[in-house]
Amino acid sequence: MNNKRILFATMPMDGHLNPLTGLAVHLQQVGYDVRWYTGPTYAYKIKKLGVPYYPFRKATEINQLNLDIALPERQKIKGTIARLRFDINNVFLHRAPEFVEDLLGIYDEFPFDLLVCDAVFTGAPFIKQLLGVPVVAVGVVPLSETSQDTPPSGMGLEPATNLLGKQWHRFLRYLTINHLLKPCTDLYNQLLVQHKLPTTSEFVFDAFIHSADVYLQSGVPGFEYPRRDISPNIQFAGPMLPHNNGPKHPFRYVAKSRLHKRVVLVTQGTVERDPEKILVPTLEAFKNDHETLVIATTGGSKTNELRERFPYENLIIDDFIDFNAVMPHTDVYVTNGGYGGVMLGLQNKLPVIVAGIHEGKNEIAARVGHFRLGINLKTETPKPNQIRNAVEQILHDDTYRQNVAKLAQEFRQYNPNELAEKAIAKLLTNREKAPELVA
Repeated sequence: MNNKRILFATMPMDGHLNPLTGLAVHLQQVGYDVRWYTGPTYAYKIKKLGVPYYPFRKATEINQLNLDIALPERQKIKGTIARLRFDINNVFLHRAPEFVEDLLGIYDEFPFDLLVCDAVFTGAPFIKQLLGVPVVAVGVVPLSETSQDTPPSGMGLEPATNLLGKQWHRFLRYLTINHLLKPCTDLYNQLLVQHKLPTTSEFVFDAFIHSADVYLQSGVPGFEYPRRDISPNIQFAGPMLPHNNGPKHPFRYVAKSRLHKRVVLVTQGTVERDPEKILVPTLEAFKNDHETLVIATTGGSKTNELRERFPYENLIIDDFIDFNAVMPHTDVYVTNGGYGGVMLGLQNKLPVIVAGIHEGKNEIAARVGHFRLGINLKTETPKPNQIRNAVEQILHDDTYRQNVAKLAQEFRQYNPNELAEKAIAKLLTNREKAPELVA
């Protein structure tokens, strides 16, 4: 029986927490004492996994559900960069001292040997230095490390292919790091000084990546831009997806799906509450099209209203649909570009149509387009004809399906939980061998 203690700590957001649930359960099953610290919104989910839960005490929970209520001044900020700076500082960086205070309290009760966190859990670099505890960070979005081979992360740009484009990207990297987002790095350094810790000369996002002992990047090299200067602490782990015991709800419409020439699955996630963005245009595009079955999942937002508005036999509209059950029966996946959902679709050999820009979804969409795994619509509000044309293009050009099948094969070469477990075991062994380095 393994007596090592591991604390998971995540930002209180679906995309930051869900990808780590499978790993937490796995580590618990192989004998680690696993516990979890996150916001109260996710208390039930963590406890349902059978993992002991520590709530926020000092920390303020700010996420997609209460962002504009908790930070009302945010709505007055109109500029894209200005709002991004505001979000980085107030949603993430200003929470770091609160996280540190909570984690120090938890450590008194549960002296964890290792911390596992999502990539932007801002308390981790502080705790690593204050307690001498190794940190495994999980990249739950495309790799954002600054590289000479890529444009600056967050702009949704694809790598340049010519000298002029490379020079432009070099300028954008300089502008972003030294001007546009420099206030975020400055704030991070101020917080380090407050905790009597050494400051960093790195860009804040790079500092978070490099501060982890191991940075497990969810995904595979085939879904990431090539980099000659990738840091040695970064390891690709394969698609890290939520804990799953197999389809919990069988797909009820197998027979109906076979009556149609193609099946289109559409979602805009559980966070986006406005169905007019993606759901309505997709339903409009195929309403009364007897060759196409559309399966729309609303996340519980205005489901009945949509059913009344689109009472067509070829449209299925539901609150929640088990993707593990439905994706094997689907031909094309239309999404706003959540990282986990896109990887699950690719794992199921589904070409993807992405209509997403904000919250980093433009980076995911850019990779889908760059590797020709589907189509990047480069908008959050696509028109019905855009979606219909994209579906037709994918179904009539077998290149997309071939590329997706190749990537799905690469996915199968990775066992995320075993790779993560091996990295964690190595860190813990090294820590035992060098106790004098522990604070």
